Amino acid sequence: MSEAEKRGVDSRRRIAVLGAGGMLGKMVVQKAPPAFDVLALTKAQADISDPSKTAEVLDQLSPGVVINCGAVTDVDGCERTPQTAESVNGMAPGNLAAWCLAAGALLVHVSTDFVFDGNKKTPYVESDPPNPLSAYGRSKLLGEERVAASGIKRYFIVRTSWLYGPWGRNFVDTMVRLLLDREVLSVVSDQVGSPTYTEDLAEAIFDLVRLDGDARRLGSRGGEGKDGAAVHGIYHFADRGACSRYELAERIAHELVRLGLPVKARKIRPIRTEDYPLPARRPAYSVLSTDKFRTVTGKSVPDWREALARYLESRFGGGASG
Repeated sequence: MSEAEKRGVDSRRRIAVLGAGGMLGKMVVQKAPPAFDVLALTKAQADISDPSKTAEVLDQLSPGVVINCGAVTDVDGCERTPQTAESVNGMAPGNLAAWCLAAGALLVHVSTDFVFDGNKKTPYVESDPPNPLSAYGRSKLLGEERVAASGIKRYFIVRTSWLYGPWGRNFVDTMVRLLLDREVLSVVSDQVGSPTYTEDLAEAIFDLVRLDGDARRLGSRGGEGKDGAAVHGIYHFADRGACSRYELAERIAHELVRLGLPVKARKIRPIRTEDYPLPARRPAYSVLSTDKFRTVTGKSVPDWREALARYLESRFGGGASG
């Protein structure tokens, strides 16, 4: 009997959030519905690159749901230390899937648009073949493959893109700092994707957790809904619409001016990817289709402009500069 069961806690309502000290993990913990008992596990408490220690912690807590927000997200850093990326992004998800399979728990694992090569010109759907361009993308694809190969049936792999929010480094916060500090900025204009607010992704994750609960109540042990369709597997979630990084920077500037902040930048210059070389290759187009998510959950997806305005309002609504 687990420690949780000894205390009379319903493990089905216990959610362990791994990587709870990161940008997404903190938001998932904050947005958790009150019906759940959320266990926020930081890297110091459960380092997913150490499978035995992580399993020991999970054995003690006995969660019914494991949400894996732990990852190495420094895309260029992954090119320099691909072994670390493979350990954390690639091997660890498979170990978590094995634990969840043995414990009868649901796994939610967060992945990325960088598993695609960007050669497509229309939004990527879940069945499109991955072809990552970078060590980061390859490590995240390995994580997906290890989850699928573990034998677990109750899992959600949630691919997302261009994530931003409080409590972490991201493109939006970098642009805010530069717009307030520099007169001229150069921003890549030939990379197109869907900016995604961590608040929206966190809520989508809990939509999927509830979907699993509904499927178990209405369907079979295999996680089928009342219409017999399997609900588990890969889902894409990103805020609706698409833009280039240059267009995103322009929109950030527009919102900062609207909020009354002292934008110093007089000009934002569009440049090509080749004009700003980085160690890791990025997909030129990585827009994700959310049709499956919207159809299966019945939920709408916020527009990226509205989400960005909401985020910047929460940060600078009072006119503060930080």
